[in-house]
Amino acid sequence: MTPFYLDLLRLVAFLHIVAIAAGQQNTTDICQEVASQLPGRISYPADPVYISSRQSYYSGFERILAPGCIFRPINTAEVSQFIKLVTAGSQYRNTSQSPKFAVRGGGHTLFSGAANIDGGVTIDLREIKSLVLSQDRKVAAIGGGAVWSNIYPQLVPYNLTVMGGRVPGVGVGGFATGGGVNFLNQRHGWSCDNIYGYEVVLASGEIVYATANSYKDLWLSLKGGSNNFGIVTRFDVATFSQGLMWGGVIRFNYTKSVLDAQAQAFRNYMDPKNFDSAADMGIILGFANNTFSVANSLFYVDPVVNPKTYQAFTSIPSLSPNTLALTNVSNMVVQFGKNLPPTVPRSVQLVYSFKNSDVATYTKLIQQWETDIKTLGNIPGIISQFLIQPQPVTNGTNSLGLEANQHDVVMSIVTAAWSNAADDAVVQQRIAAIVDKHERLVRKQRLYNPFKYLNYADISQDVIGSYGMNNKRRLRAVSRKYDPKGLFQTSVPGGFKVWK
Repeated sequence: MTPFYLDLLRLVAFLHIVAIAAGQQNTTDICQEVASQLPGRISYPADPVYISSRQSYYSGFERILAPGCIFRPINTAEVSQFIKLVTAGSQYRNTSQSPKFAVRGGGHTLFSGAANIDGGVTIDLREIKSLVLSQDRKVAAIGGGAVWSNIYPQLVPYNLTVMGGRVPGVGVGGFATGGGVNFLNQRHGWSCDNIYGYEVVLASGEIVYATANSYKDLWLSLKGGSNNFGIVTRFDVATFSQGLMWGGVIRFNYTKSVLDAQAQAFRNYMDPKNFDSAADMGIILGFANNTFSVANSLFYVDPVVNPKTYQAFTSIPSLSPNTLALTNVSNMVVQFGKNLPPTVPRSVQLVYSFKNSDVATYTKLIQQWETDIKTLGNIPGIISQFLIQPQPVTNGTNSLGLEANQHDVVMSIVTAAWSNAADDAVVQQRIAAIVDKHERLVRKQRLYNPFKYLNYADISQDVIGSYGMNNKRRLRAVSRKYDPKGLFQTSVPGGFKVWK
């Protein structure tokens, strides 16, 4: 190798070290600057507030990340001030050199870097958590850092609900900007279909209010476009009358006869002629301790015990006890959450969609998952779920690229969690292989739907591309319009980006 190339390699290595050092210095500078201008809002690694925030993520992949500091604003003005500080200095005019940061709400996403960052700044929005009802109680203004399971109890006295998460701990912000699967999704669609307005801090630090009448392009882009356009600090969402609902979880023995009955019942349930807008359910197939399990989650938003639409499932011989009961939305979320671990160590989840099929196809999907997941039985701490459920019936008011009023689309999720970093590659590859085999099966039958639901997707999946090329182009145009320097593309590296 010639001296010239040796010198060139040394220069490249030196510049890489300089870039890392500059990034660390930029983070230190911005942490100190924010701390001086907004006292009490910055915490550092030794602080109890920092430790508590970091430990509260659902996934171990997020908990192991260590930001240089955590910023906890209490209102929109403070978020705006932070963004202006990040972009104001001459050294940050190129966003590729500005301090890197993450935006965190509930912190429920599984993959690394979704809402936390190593060495940068994490904005923890959870103090922006207010709930204000309009005078006619038809609109709820909810803080961008609120958690749905904390919002529901406040609405129970009014016999109202909103279209939020179905398990405890899910944040409003990431959930709503990613779509939002909810109890009412067969009747009213995705959560994002029913958001009237967004208070947003743009890349300039400007605060705007996006609705169908003002900043309409931004309003529509936030319905599925995630963290690409700004930081949403308030969601004005539709409320719905809601007293008691019926539902819970019912478990069965994992036998061929039960699985055959489940496949038949679900195939009939998904037939459009049997559509019931009050119903939303799932088949939950599990694997833990080298043992398989099967259960149904059944939800019915009208106060009807064991409605007809579910009787093909509830008539299958089941295990006792079950949790099926009449209760309010708040209690239903708490009870359903008991079926999930409070946190997971290392985890992966992939999603795919397809049109309702015949019983044989559902049986093949289950058998393929069962065959392949058994090969991971020696992995310490391994658990897996294969969830088969209806896709929300959208009214079309979003950027997801879905046809409105479709009643026969299925959304499936394959998830795994395990204990040790040494097993990351083998588990992730196996779960991806299972989903690949499933997709090939439904493609072969011409049932495949390319849509990937953002909040169930892994970072390896092309979520934005799954919305269709026209929607992707439109989202990119909106990104360029409101964030011309690409702050939320380069300085906020986490999540699904419209320019990738």
